[in-house]
Amino acid sequence: MRHHLLTSPGFTVSATPDKTADRISGMFDAIAPRYDLLNRLLSAGIDQRWRARAIASLSLTGTETLLDVCTGTADVALAAHASGAARVLGVDFAGAMLRLGMGKVAAAGRSAAITLVRGDAMRLPVASGVCEAATVAFGIRNVEEPEVACREIARALKPGGRLAILEFGVPQIPGLRALYQWYFSQVLPRFGRMVSGHSAAYSYLPASVGAFPPPEEFLKTLRRSGFGDVRAVPLTFGVVYLYIARKV
Repeated sequence: MRHHLLTSPGFTVSATPDKTADRISGMFDAIAPRYDLLNRLLSAGIDQRWRARAIASLSLTGTETLLDVCTGTADVALAAHASGAARVLGVDFAGAMLRLGMGKVAAAGRSAAITLVRGDAMRLPVASGVCEAATVAFGIRNVEEPEVACREIARALKPGGRLAILEFGVPQIPGLRALYQWYFSQVLPRFGRMVSGHSAAYSYLPASVGAFPPPEEFLKTLRRSGFGDVRAVPLTFGVVYLYIARKV
């Protein structure tokens, strides 16, 4: 798969980041205890609004089975159930993240409706055509082959099933773009290392964002994977994109 390499000052990516399953799962397991805290701090709390916007785009009616890929600590799974999904299946391959998510689900009294399982986004442990909706929040760029994962999500969805993907982007407004690149390449890795105690994870983040395809390219990936009605909606000036699609 061709990757888009950002070459602006302070955000250069010299090679595609290593996204082998063992490396990524180990990295997320290592930062799991501080993951939710860092999400809130590094995004100034806006990440919760981004997730709410993605779930709202699905227009849940209260009857859906929703598949949450790269579920992590189950923030989206919990929010989706609270917003109308009848059942949620969350899949992630980082065991420590899932254990934290299971604790949150149990504490919320949602264990009967939300199931979290360990699995690979490229080989989803779910039957074909059983879900009405799917989400991926800030995880598709971490998959070794994102297009394979998109095809797997399409396989799991019923015809007409809705998909919402949140992923980081790069603002196109020149001044904001420069500020964002400085923050992502200089401030975020240092602060992330300080809080999490993990040296690689928050250096990987800007590298992985820089290597992810731009919106127009990712929309083509979704179309090739079996989706139609695809759109890319910029959020917070393009810091994040919400990709909306429907299974053909």
